[in-house]
Amino acid sequence: MPTLAPSLLLTLFNTWIKICGITQHSDALAACELGADAIGLVFYPPSPRFVSVSQIEEIVRNLPATITVVALFVDPTVEEVNQVIATGMIDLLQFHGEETPAYCQSFGLPTMKAFRVGKEYDLRESIALYPESELILLDAYEKEAPGGTGKMFDWDIAIDTAKDEKLKLVLAGGLNPENIEEAVVRVAPFGVDVSSGVESSPGKKDIALIRKFIEGVRSVSS
Repeated sequence: MPTLAPSLLLTLFNTWIKICGITQHSDALAACELGADAIGLVFYPPSPRFVSVSQIEEIVRNLPATITVVALFVDPTVEEVNQVIATGMIDLLQFHGEETPAYCQSFGLPTMKAFRVGKEYDLRESIALYPESELILLDAYEKEAPGGTGKMFDWDIAIDTAKDEKLKLVLAGGLNPENIEEAVVRVAPFGVDVSSGVESSPGKKDIALIRKFIEGVRSVSS
């Protein structure tokens, strides 16, 4: 069984907060200093937030040991994932494509499997296929992009999914400083994941927005 990522071990009652789409060290450091539990690096070339393996060390240097560094992939090859893992700087793998349960668990690290709400499949049955994933993420479906679109979905679906106490549900999709308090109160997820909602431009985080987002989460969760 893979060892749980640092911030997952520490998160008992507080809502877990991940700032995704980090592309530079200053944004990573600011997110950590403001209270994020995890940062996400996107290894999906079509994304405007794409980073290469060679950038990992610069982005994550000198971050607190308690921060979970998440590597996000969309239908990657085994070689692509292994190259990222080989850096020794990744704690959690996030799969945002059509990866099978066996594939997700084949790398020896904890995983988060993303599901896009609105796509043509039975969400409950699909989630049930991934019992070994430490986290389950719900995002909005957009045909042209696997995530990071800033679009919301019907939170009632997330509320229903979160009723399963066996799941560590992470809410994503259109979250921002203006709606995060309502999202946490209504859905009561294990965690929240934001990217475009705290940006000044794709891949460039707005520190003031990150601060407001995190303060909003903490104001309504113990």
